[in-house]
Amino acid sequence: MSGVAVVGFAQAPCRVREDVTTSGVEMLVPIFAEVLGATGLTKADIGFWCSGSSDYLAGRAFSFVSAVDAIGAVPPIMESHVEMDGAWALYEAWVKILTGEAEIALAYGFGKSSGAELRRVLALQLDPYLVAPLWPDAVSVAALQARLGLEAGRWTEKDMAEVAARSRAAAAGNPAAQVSGDVTAEELLGRPYVAEPLRAHDCAPVGDGAAVVLMASQERAADLCERPAWITGFEHRIDSASLGARDLLAVPSAAMAGRAAGLGGVEVAELHAPFTHQELLLREALGLGGGVAVNPSGGALCGNPMFAAGLARIGMAARAVMSGRAGRALAHATSGPALQQNLVCVMSGEAQ
Repeated sequence: MSGVAVVGFAQAPCRVREDVTTSGVEMLVPIFAEVLGATGLTKADIGFWCSGSSDYLAGRAFSFVSAVDAIGAVPPIMESHVEMDGAWALYEAWVKILTGEAEIALAYGFGKSSGAELRRVLALQLDPYLVAPLWPDAVSVAALQARLGLEAGRWTEKDMAEVAARSRAAAAGNPAAQVSGDVTAEELLGRPYVAEPLRAHDCAPVGDGAAVVLMASQERAADLCERPAWITGFEHRIDSASLGARDLLAVPSAAMAGRAAGLGGVEVAELHAPFTHQELLLREALGLGGGVAVNPSGGALCGNPMFAAGLARIGMAARAVMSGRAGRALAHATSGPALQQNLVCVMSGEAQ
C-alpha cells in the first residue's frame, strides 16, 4: 500500500463576512490559488476533488454545486462531496489515493455560519421525532453536557476558563483566528452566562471560513513539499445520535478512533473542541498527557467555521510537521451533538 502525505494547507481568515455568499466561492478562490502556488501545481494536476459543506447551513439544496464555480469548468474534474466537515472529505480523498485512482487529491470545506441563527440550524441534526421538535439549540445541549461534568466533579468553571484563556493566548500567532489575545481566567469568570454554565468564552465564535488540504501519493509527495506530513493513521467512529442513549461524559468513539489511528508519541494535538469542557473530555479520551501541545493554533474556540474547522485542525497539525516543529502530530474533528462523531488523523515527518 502506497503512503499518502499532506503537502499543502491554506485557510481563509475566520470572521463574519458580509462579502461572502453561502456558496463560499469568494473564500475558496484565494486559498485554492495559495495552496496550488505553494506547490507549483495547477488545477489540471489535481486527480480528485472532495468538498465538505451543508445544504442546511446554506439554506438550499445541492449548495455544494455552486462552490465548484471556484474550481472552474475547465479542465473537467473528478469531484465528490460529503455533507460533513471537510475532514471527512479528506478521508474520502485519502482512500482515493490509496486505491490508486488519484496521485494528488484536494479536500476543502466551507461554511457561512453567520448567514442564519446557527444555534437553531444545528438543532436539525438531532433526533427528528423526539428531540428536534423541542428545538434545543446547540449551545444548550453543550451546556447540559458541561453541567453534568461539573456536578460529577470532572472539572470546574475555572478549569473551563483556563482552557479559553490559553487558547486565546495561543491564537495570537494565528492570523486566521477570529478571537485572540491575553486574558486571565479570573477576568473571564466575571462575565455573564449565555447558557449556564457556559459563558461566551466557553463557546466557539460564530464566523465564516474555509480551508483546503492537499495530499499526494508517496511517488509525488517529495517533489511537492520539502517535508511532507505522512499520514500514518486515519480513523473515524460514531456514537449514538440519541442523547439519552449514551454517557455524555464519555467519548468512546474518539477513544476508539485514536487507538485505531495509533496516536502514541504525538507531540502536537489539534483538537476540534467547540466548547471548553469538550477539550477536557477529548484530552482524557485520547490520553493526551502534559507533554503534548494542545491547540497551539488556538483551536476551534478561536475560530470555528462550520464544515471547515475540523479540516483546519488537520491542516494545522500537518503544518506543525511540515515546518519541523513536531515529528508526530494528531488532528481531531468532530460532528454531531455533544461530540457524537469523531475522526482522528495522525501524521509523521517520517514515511512509514
